[in-house]
This record gives sequence, C-alpha cells and structure tokens, in this order.
Amino acid sequence: MRKLLFCMLAITLSLGICLPNVSASPIRVTVDGHDVAFPDEPPYVDKTSNRTMVPAKFVSEKLGAKVKWNGALNQIAFMYKNDTVNLGIGDNYAQVNGKTVTFGGGATVKNGRTMIPLRFISEIFHADVDWQPEHNQVNITTSVKNVQKGTWMWDSKLIERDQEKIINFASDNGVASIYLQIDRDIAPEIYASFIRSATEKQIIVEALAGRPEWAYKTKQDEIKKFMTWVKSYNASVGGEESFAGLHFDIEPYLLAGWKTDNKAVLESWMDNLRLIEKETKGSGLKITLDVPYWLNTVKVPGTEYSFSAWLLEKFDCLVIMDYRNFALGKNGIVENANAMMREASTLNKEVIVAVETAKSLESDRASFYSKSSEAMEIELQAAHKKLSRYSSYAGFAIHDYISWAAMK
Repeated sequence: MRKLLFCMLAITLSLGICLPNVSASPIRVTVDGHDVAFPDEPPYVDKTSNRTMVPAKFVSEKLGAKVKWNGALNQIAFMYKNDTVNLGIGDNYAQVNGKTVTFGGGATVKNGRTMIPLRFISEIFHADVDWQPEHNQVNITTSVKNVQKGTWMWDSKLIERDQEKIINFASDNGVASIYLQIDRDIAPEIYASFIRSATEKQIIVEALAGRPEWAYKTKQDEIKKFMTWVKSYNASVGGEESFAGLHFDIEPYLLAGWKTDNKAVLESWMDNLRLIEKETKGSGLKITLDVPYWLNTVKVPGTEYSFSAWLLEKFDCLVIMDYRNFALGKNGIVENANAMMREASTLNKEVIVAVETAKSLESDRASFYSKSSEAMEIELQAAHKKLSRYSSYAGFAIHDYISWAAMK
C-alpha cells in the first residue's frame, strides 16, 4: 500500500493537472459535491507549470486531513489516517511517511497563504479529480474507502469474546458507527469496555433495537423499557463509554396487517414514533430509523405528504435499506435513494444508504453476498460519486457485520 502511494505521488505530481488559462474568472472547487470556500486567497493556474494551485488548508480539511505549518522548517505537514506527508516551500520533493518522493513543482506562498498543486492533494487522499472547463470548475470525489460507514451487530455477545477483532475490522474498513443490538443480559461493564475501545478509534456506538410488532401501541412498554435502559446506562458511565444514539429497526411492513389494514398500522406506528420523539427530547441522543427505500411512496394517512418526510421532520437520520448490488440504472442504489435524499436535503437532515451482504431471498440483485468486496467497492464508489451532490448524504451502511466480515 505504501509503495503504491509513493508511485502514485511520483507519477501524478510530475504531471500536475493541466487546465486552460481561466484567469478571467475564479476557479470553483467542490469536494463530494460541496463547495470549498476560500476566504482570502483563491485557487489559480500557475502560468509556468500550468498547474492549478489551491490553498492547502481548506481543500485538505474538506478531504478529512489535518494540516499543520512548521515555520521553523518552512514546511507544511498533512496528517491523514496513518500517513504523514511533509512539503517544504519551494522543494521539488516531499517526505511521505519519512521516505522521499521527488516531483516537479511544489508548495509556494502567495499573499501569506500556502498554495499546493491540486493534483498533489487529491492523489494523497485517493480522490478523483474532474475538470469541467464549461463551468470553470474542479470536482473532487473522495474514495469510497474514506467515506464514513455504519454496520449492524445483531449478536451482542460477540463484543464479549471478539472485541479487539470487531474494533480492528471497523477501523480498517472506515466504519464510523456500529449499530449494536441491546441484550440486557450482558453486563454493563462489557458494553462500557467495548464502547470505550470504539471511542478510542473514533467510532461511535448506537443502541439498536426493534421488531415489526413495535408498530403496535400495545408494545409501547417495550419501547419505553429500551429507551429507559439506554438512558440509565449512559447516566452511569463516562462520556467515552456512552451510547451516541438510539437506532430503531421496526419494519412494520413485515406485519400481516400492513396489507390487510394499512391505515391502522400506520396510525399506530405514528403514535409510537411520537412516543419516541417525546421520550428522547433533550436527551442528547441521536435518533436514527431504518426504513425501506420506497417509504417515500407511502403517504401519511389522510394526506399527500410522504411518510419518509414526516419521519425526517421528527428524527435526526434515516438509514435507507437500499438493498441492490448495482449502483446505476433503473432500480439501482442511486435511483432508489434519490427521492429521500432530496427530502432530507430540504429538511436539513441526514440519510445513510445501506446495502446488503447477507444471503437474500428477494433476488440475486438484492445483495453483494455472491460478489467480492472489491466488486462492492466499485459499485459503492459509483453510487458515492452520484449521491455526494446531496447535502443530506451521510455515507453508507453495510448489513451486517458478520456477513461483511466474511466477504473480506
């Protein structure tokens, strides 16, 4: 991996990114569909090298790196995951994890701002760079490997015997959130140890619970017991051992009543969702719900308002169970996600797009079960490139930990 990084840097930095002379109007830079703001010094094309130069700090931070200036060495450092890259002003080489990589052209200072070749920054972070001359715009799309991911853990007992293995897998695969089903037979200190280890790796843990019957008002006591247990647990531990949120997987459309008396099931489910909203208000817990990708076609009873928009108004985040193993085209991951992405962007809420890796009885197009992890990454990268234009897009979730780990 390190050798590949060095080779990529050596080749791409010697090439730069060649753009036409666009000095008449400012260059716009986006990262994953979002504009990068340059408060003082804007990007420009260096007339000598024909490279696009950008302020190091703003683009790098958008890509998830930390940037530090060392005045004594006249050098800028980028810290990204396990890589450290040092660039000296005016030098034609960089130090990548302590090894020298030579290239043509380097960092410079313009009006007090450190400027870096755009291609250099993008290649360090394994991002795609697309120049659109008609818009005078550079679009940077990060690698799906760097996109935040979540995963479900339905067997909570795994955290007792496989804690280190789980945390290492999550860290190696870009997992930022683990949805952990609550088993009240597990001692609180086991949860505390697991969450503390996850926190050290900057991974949050959400308390997972739910089943189709939780749509019925008769199950409100069960819902209350779950919420009370999590809040009581959090009150008994430190912040680094606390659950970051409540994650509900209810799925009432699996009930027989969904087809025979849909209105009654929806109204009962809405009552329970209002209960969750009321009981968690002011708790500081992020509330996330798993929903099918077609939920936007379901209307709130008596209205033309989509049920998914109603949920987004009340809660922080929806995870779309967008179980397809292809990104583009009819009924693909992107097409199925578009409607809820638009709703969430309007409401300033988050949507996570979930895919399946377990064996599916639905169809051979519903899961990556029979495919390789590399094939899944290719499809997720294609979906990421399209979905990143939405402000609501908050990454992917992979269902579930056991089947995903088996793929690797």
